[in-house]
Amino acid sequence: MELLKESDMEKNRPNIKMGPIVMDCGMGGAKVLSEFYSRLLGWNLSHLAQNGTSAITSPQGNVMAFQEVEGYESPVWPWKAGKQGQMIHFDLEVEDLEEAISYAVLCGARLAEEIFFEDSRTLFDPAGHPFCLDTYRED
Repeated sequence: MELLKESDMEKNRPNIKMGPIVMDCGMGGAKVLSEFYSRLLGWNLSHLAQNGTSAITSPQGNVMAFQEVEGYESPVWPWKAGKQGQMIHFDLEVEDLEEAISYAVLCGARLAEEIFFEDSRTLFDPAGHPFCLDTYRED
């Protein structure tokens, strides 16, 4: 199959919109993650733990969903050979890094031991997914 030329992309693009971002978790974890991210981000619980799924919705209408998967293994970060590595993570912008870290921990996050950047910290949600709090300060 031949790829579209850049000049033909827009006129041939069907109506495709981004739907919910869906994160996998272990059995019983959908409710825990939806409540965690709802507290952390201030989003509304919109679909709570029904049939192994739950979701939260932002004030702008963005949806993050969580689905329980049998045999789920938490990602390992930093990466280790032979272990399930992270496949996606969120970079969340904050104004006050220390305040945001404290709040995230109160919501149920766990702070990573490794620090790679002065203006960023990696944490783990209750299912072990890594996410970053970043200030993006200009040096």
